[in-house]
Parts: sequence; C-alpha cells; structure tokens
Amino acid sequence: MDKNRTEGAKHQAKGAVKEAIGKVTGNHSKEVAGNLEKNAGKVQKEVGKTADEIRKEDRKQP
Repeated sequence: MDKNRTEGAKHQAKGAVKEAIGKVTGNHSKEVAGNLEKNAGKVQKEVGKTADEIRKEDRKQP
C-alpha cells in the first residue's frame, strides 16, 4: 500500500476533527482550515490509490 494512501487518510481524519471543532466553537478560520486539510487528504489518498494501481499493472506486464 502506498504511503500516500495512509497519510491521506490521516489528514482526512485530522481535517474532519478540526472542521468539527471549528463549527462547535464558532471559529470560522479553524473550520476552513479543517475543511482544506480534509480535502487535501482526499486528494493525497487518491494519488496513493492511483500509484498502487499503476504498480499492480506493472507487475502484470511480462
């Protein structure tokens, strides 16, 4: 499994927590920062997923 997949998942979780804390406390900047980190984590996770798929296809080639 590509490192980007695990790191992306970690950033998604951290971002979701920050976003929720921002909503609860009324801290708009923390909410936005959490949302940005969450979405960046989603992108990073997809990059890792794509890298895994490429490696998988490379192994299939004779």
